[in-house]
Formats: sequence, C-alpha cells, structure tokens
Amino acid sequence: MAQPHGTGAPPRSVRDATLDGLREYGLTTIFSNPGSTEVGFLTDLPEDLRFVLALHEGSVVGMATGWAIARDRPALVLLHTTAGLGNAVGALATARVNRAPLVVLVGQQDRRHLALEPFLAGKLRDLAGDYPVRVEEPATAQDVPGAIARCRHAAADARGPALVIVPMDDWAAPAESDRVVAAARHVTRADGVEDAGVASLASLLNEADAPALVTGAGTDSEEGWAGLVALAERIGAPVFQESFGARAGFPQDHPLFAGFLPADRPGLRATLAGRDAVLAVGAPVFRQYPYTEGPLVEPGTRVGLLTDDPAEAYRSPVETAVLAPIPAALRLLARHAAARQWTAAPHKDTTTIEAPERPAPGQPMLPAHVLAALAERVPADTVFVEETPSSRPEMHRRVPARRPLGFLSAAMGGLGFALPAATGVRMARPDRPVIAVVGDGSSLYQVQALWSAARYGAGVLFVVLSNGRYAVMDRLAERHGGKPAWPGFPELAVSGLARELSCPSQRVEALDDLVAILDSVVPTLREREEPLVLDVAVAAEADFSGI
Repeated sequence: MAQPHGTGAPPRSVRDATLDGLREYGLTTIFSNPGSTEVGFLTDLPEDLRFVLALHEGSVVGMATGWAIARDRPALVLLHTTAGLGNAVGALATARVNRAPLVVLVGQQDRRHLALEPFLAGKLRDLAGDYPVRVEEPATAQDVPGAIARCRHAAADARGPALVIVPMDDWAAPAESDRVVAAARHVTRADGVEDAGVASLASLLNEADAPALVTGAGTDSEEGWAGLVALAERIGAPVFQESFGARAGFPQDHPLFAGFLPADRPGLRATLAGRDAVLAVGAPVFRQYPYTEGPLVEPGTRVGLLTDDPAEAYRSPVETAVLAPIPAALRLLARHAAARQWTAAPHKDTTTIEAPERPAPGQPMLPAHVLAALAERVPADTVFVEETPSSRPEMHRRVPARRPLGFLSAAMGGLGFALPAATGVRMARPDRPVIAVVGDGSSLYQVQALWSAARYGAGVLFVVLSNGRYAVMDRLAERHGGKPAWPGFPELAVSGLARELSCPSQRVEALDDLVAILDSVVPTLREREEPLVLDVAVAAEADFSGI
C-alpha cells in the first residue's frame, strides 16, 4: 500500500511492487549485461536479489537458459533496449527450442518522449521475431508488475522466453495501492486432470462459507453444462453468467441461476457481496465495460479460475488458476467438493416476468413486446443469435438459454456478426430452430448474408428490431450531456433490402400482426429451409443495466 502523507516514508513505486512480485515467484537471480535504461531498476538493488553479470547478451541468455533447465523453473534476464535484445536473439532462439522458461525484461527509453524516437529508443516488440512465447508492452507504468507476472506464467507454461518491455521512467512511477493486478498469483496446468490438478480449487470451495460460481462461453457444451450443474448442486452455490458473454454457460432456467454479472466494479462488488469465495469456470475474471475505481470484489473474497485458455489464466487477478479440460475438471471438482444443502438462487425466474402492457393505439411496440412474444412460443432448444446492443438486457431477462448453444453473440462487441453467424449455425445444425434478434443498425453491417441464407436454404428467422437509429449510441451521448453527431436513418427499410437480396421479408408495425406471424412461423422453424426477415418497428429505447 502507498504510504500516507506525513510519515516521511517514500511512496511505494512500481519498482517496489515489481521486486515484491519477483520475490513471490522466486525470480531473485538476475542475469544481465545492463545499460543506461536499466539503471533505475538496478541501483541500490536489495541484498536478497542476486545480480549475475555476463559480458555479452548471448552469454547472459545462455547462462539463464542453463540455470532454468537445471532448476526446472523460470530464470530472470535483464537486457538493454535494441542493442541488448538484438545481441540476444540467437540465444533466445536456442532457449525456445530448448524449452527453457525465461522471463526477459527489456529496457526502453523514457515513456514521456518515446513518440519523438529519442536516442536509445527501440522498436522492440518484433525484434526477436517468433521466438518469444509472449511479448508484453505495458500500457502504463502501473501495469508493469502484472505484465511480468503474466510473462512468468507464459514462460513456465509454454516453456520458452517471455519478454516484458519496460520504459526506464516506469520504475520510479508511483504504484497504485488499489490497482487490480491483471495476473494470477498461481497457475496450475492439469492436462491429465488428476486429483492434484484441481486440489487448490476444491480447497477454495470447501473452505468457503458462501461460495459462488461464475460461468460463460467456456462451459457451453453438453458436457460443460452437465458438469457445472453437478458442481453447483453439490455445493449449493448460485451461478452467475459473465457480463457481455458470447455464449451461455449454464441453464438459465435452473433454480441456482443467479443472473448476469454487472459490467462495472461497484455493481460487481455489490452483486458478489457476502460471497467469501468465487470460482469462475470458462469465463474471464471479470469482464468489464466502463472503467470504475476500486477492486473487483470485496476484501476477503477469494477468487479462483478454471479455464482451458492459457491467456485467460495468466491475466486473471485470482488466487489460483487451473488450466485443464473443463468438463473433466468439473467432474473431479464435484467429487472432491463438500456437499451442502441449497435453495434456489435469489434471482427472478424469467417465467414470472410480467408481460409488458400493450402499446397504446398508434404507438410503436417496445423491444420487450417482441421478446415476450418470442419467449412464449419458441421451443427450449432454439438457438438465439443476438446483436441488439440497446435491447440485450431485456433479451436476457425474457429469453433464457435453456440448452447448450442456446445463446450466441459476438465476444468482441463489433457489429456484423449475427446475420452470417445465424446462417452458419442453421446450416451446421439443421435440427435446431435458429432465431437471430438484431438491431436495424447492426443488421446493416452484414446484410449481404441474407442472400447466402436464401441461396443455401438456411431457414433462420431474422427478427430485426427497427428503430431507425443507433439507439444505444444516442443514449450514451445523452449520458455524456450532449447531442449525437450522427443522424438517424428512419427512411431505411431492412425489409426492402432483404427482398432485393432474394430473402423473403415482412414489415411488422402492430403487435397483433407480429403475434399472428409468429404463431404461423415458429412451429415451422425446425424443418424450415426458407429464411424470413421480420422488420419490426419498435420504439427507440436503450437499456443501460447491462452496460
């Protein structure tokens, strides 16, 4: 923690935080041939760290390679900007082929004038080519300790050199006491999924009084759902879905489903308050959208991760991360976790959500009217492909995923996903009804996919919520206290574009008409070979509860 003002003690620096991290990971022997960009790190080096000098960078890396192989653990290397890293490339290539885990710190010129390309500034990211297993360029000085931790995990896991490029002024920058370090403290690889591989996660759950689970795309399979249901029911833990998840990782009509995590830190802390342990399974820890201050969870809450994604394991700010095939690891966890009594999670069942009041005469439908009408009619194994940013929270409330592959969205947040993805899903799984729910603005990014859907007999029902604008962007502009710079496009008819692309379509402006069409079309979706676009006029509303 930073020292309070008036104590006389110097403020805690990024160098201080880094040295503590190096001690924790046993990286206390530094192999180096230093230069001026490393002086701030090396001056007055604490006595518990050992400095080993070599007279050429090839020798530096060669010595560290031998040390790492002999100790079977990562070694620490410190190199001097372009000249040092350039001299070391051949030895780094040898380390990679020899599967020697190295954490390589590379000095860089002062961050404050890098844009001017001062003397000793280097273009370092790609200088070693493909030989590093990971390269990190921290975006801010305060990101340096986390970057080093992630590279330590990568070096140990991928068995090779991992590079962190550190501008020379970063070492003296103040460390932020409440900074979330985006790195796991410990990462365990459990390829064979033996009992020892998941022991740390089993202990995390068994030592907790009130554990919770968080899931996402990583468990969206028949085996994943079955394994997570078995674990949740054994330990009586509520299961939350990650925010902005691309897929559903747990049956959202299960009594232990607790809803969707907020995408801001205050909301996240409030939602997980009272939980002394949280295990994320196949989901990031934790996906956020707006930046807000403070920790992700309340003090005292322990966090663990089970994932099959190495990068997710390295960057997650957790006590322990286990890299393993998720379904098999879940089965083991369910055997080792202590059984508990449980009751339904305190989350409103989607079946109890009241239908919205009918629109007044002459008033457009709300997205809730459309989604409620769909929810009342679709079979449980329907695949919903979503791309309607302003209506996504409403969709989550009213249309739960009830089977694996029940929900699909774009993980990156870019538009243009739903129309082609729904077409591909239907072509791959003709046994499943497929419905794409898309905003009219989103549909324009890949409207050409409708031609392919028609040409190849992909019988998707495309439901376009048409409000003639980018509603979520309009509301964000209002939140910022101003007017949007972009116009609306109420004159653009998606139904007309669809017809020009040989895809059948209908414009729908009244709720009774929508209900009649759905009553006719939904029962045909399992066998349907002709796509249909419903261009549904809706009011321009935007829900920020999921943003």
